Amino acid sequence: MRHLIFALLALPFTSCFPAKPLPENVSLVRAAAVHEVPPVASPTPMPPQVMVREISGITFEGVAFDSRDHRLLVTDQADGPGSSFIDSAAAGRAVGGIAAVNAGFFTPEGEPLGLVVAAGKISGSWNTASSLGSGAWFESSSGKTAIARRGTISRAEASAMRELIQAGPLLVENRRAVSGLEATKASVRMLILWDGATRWWIGRGSPCTLAALAQTIASGSPAGWPVRQALNLDGGRSSDLWISQNISGGPLLRRQPWNRPVRNFLVLVAR
Repeated sequence: MRHLIFALLALPFTSCFPAKPLPENVSLVRAAAVHEVPPVASPTPMPPQVMVREISGITFEGVAFDSRDHRLLVTDQADGPGSSFIDSAAAGRAVGGIAAVNAGFFTPEGEPLGLVVAAGKISGSWNTASSLGSGAWFESSSGKTAIARRGTISRAEASAMRELIQAGPLLVENRRAVSGLEATKASVRMLILWDGATRWWIGRGSPCTLAALAQTIASGSPAGWPVRQALNLDGGRSSDLWISQNISGGPLLRRQPWNRPVRNFLVLVAR
């Protein structure tokens, strides 16, 4: 498994509605689109923090955290979207979380559109064809977390993970924007970012195309550090972000009243 982890290190719902106004205790930073100097890495984990930045016309809202003292859990609803949790806040609070986002895509019947593993329990199946399953976020049985391209991990390896969400498309790979992404349809985007080590970010991007999103992430550092891997989650009318008051800069809630219920969530909890 250690060999696998080191090897790994080497969508389309449209929304035209702007984000709600920012809470008073969250400031909007207009970050430079290029040449942003990342902060010096701390020898100890930095506590989770709300990060709101505008880069090249895209507003990024989310929470940055360190996987050395916090981790993500997959909260799946076996009976279908909305059967246990009406939104990300309910899903997060149910497991003692401090933040949560909606996660993977699902079919009109409410089944996962890809593989989902929650505390070792498998739902859905390995998506081998759709761009909506071209990448995966996972936590291995040893506790290592990563974002990987579908072709670098086998079905058996994926199914053996402790936690996993298959989604897509992959937006940034090895610090470069993925080419060939859709460039005409603007939508609210949900995403997860990783620096290749222990720094992570989960959150939301204001309406934009996938191609513009990938280029902006690769050059603009929404979380203040260079992004090695970025994965697109289910967006549009599924977009749902909750950050509790227990995080510096919180609380923050981004869920439109016309949103539909979703199948699963990623919830941030302390280790």
